Amino acid sequence: MLKISNLTVKTGDKIILEDFNLEIEEGSIHALMGHNGAGKSTIAKVLMRDKNYEVVKGSITLNDQDLLKMNTTEVARCGLFLVGQNPVEIAGVSNAEMLRTSLNDQGKNTLNILEFNQKLTKICEKLEIPSSFIHRDINYNMSGGEKKKNELLHMWMLEPNFLILDEIDSGLDVDSLKLVGDSIKEYFEEYHPTILMITHQKTLLEILKPEKVHVLQNKKIIQTGDASLAEKIFKEGFSGASIIDRGNLDA
Repeated sequence: MLKISNLTVKTGDKIILEDFNLEIEEGSIHALMGHNGAGKSTIAKVLMRDKNYEVVKGSITLNDQDLLKMNTTEVARCGLFLVGQNPVEIAGVSNAEMLRTSLNDQGKNTLNILEFNQKLTKICEKLEIPSSFIHRDINYNMSGGEKKKNELLHMWMLEPNFLILDEIDSGLDVDSLKLVGDSIKEYFEEYHPTILMITHQKTLLEILKPEKVHVLQNKKIIQTGDASLAEKIFKEGFSGASIIDRGNLDA
């Protein structure tokens, strides 16, 4: 269970989120939608403990642990995994080196080098990327689509239990988007992680089928509904959906 209570966040002198509240049940899929610049990605960055974002007040607990007392490494050890809009490039460090180090750090590296490479090769086949990705530097000189698939290679190896998907549709063509969405769906069905997805993409929502959809506006969540709320937004835009739902709530 992730619980965010009365969270106010700023970067520099600018307040990005104010009295933000959100609860996500373990093993569920939630979608966060909103205008560009509304602060959706800020949630992802705060959860991963990005030092550029200061928590002014509020609390975040993950399975009753105080997430705000953790650093990025500790959060990752708790099973949080972020796939962002533009994954960072790390020259000089290969995927294999990083994954073996991470698995060792988490006490999960039970495979010998042959088994490790065989598992990576099978995942590459599943993601339709060359097995040479195993030894390529992390996301270095990769296209947008290759970076997203490379991040999913990490996901399948590290087996996190909480996925944060921050507009992963960015930079993907139609075929790549479907492959990425189907891969995450397959991962969800196999490992039952909790998923927070930040997206504007109807295709991704149709593939992953979130149980709850939240709309972020004016620095906080103003509406929560089921998948039909996303459909309403696609038909009417945020303004139309907001007016209807606020009216129902006021009534």
